[in-house]
Amino acid sequence: MPVHYFYLIIAVAAETIGTTALQASQQFSRLGPSLIVLVAYAFSFYMMGLTLKYMPVGVVYAIWSGLGILLIAVIAFIVFGQKLDLPAVIGMLLIMSGIIVIHLFSKTSGH
Repeated sequence: MPVHYFYLIIAVAAETIGTTALQASQQFSRLGPSLIVLVAYAFSFYMMGLTLKYMPVGVVYAIWSGLGILLIAVIAFIVFGQKLDLPAVIGMLLIMSGIIVIHLFSKTSGH
């Protein structure tokens, strides 16, 4: 796997951790989760910055945000019991379809 995909996967994972902690922080009223939010987001943006050495910002951001949305939706369902309706699920499948199209067919995705 090319190094830039490793950087991007780590960036997505850190962003997902940060967003999960954001929910757990209860509007930044709990210190532990609030600190996790700050550290995780900072690390995520650092790793995304490393990815930008190899891929265009639009492609990186599309993959980073799309995968983050999907992961957060799954975590929100499992951990926080938040359910999505059918239009939300369809919309997320369309986001995933866009990520797949970029990865498989775009010459700018940094294969």
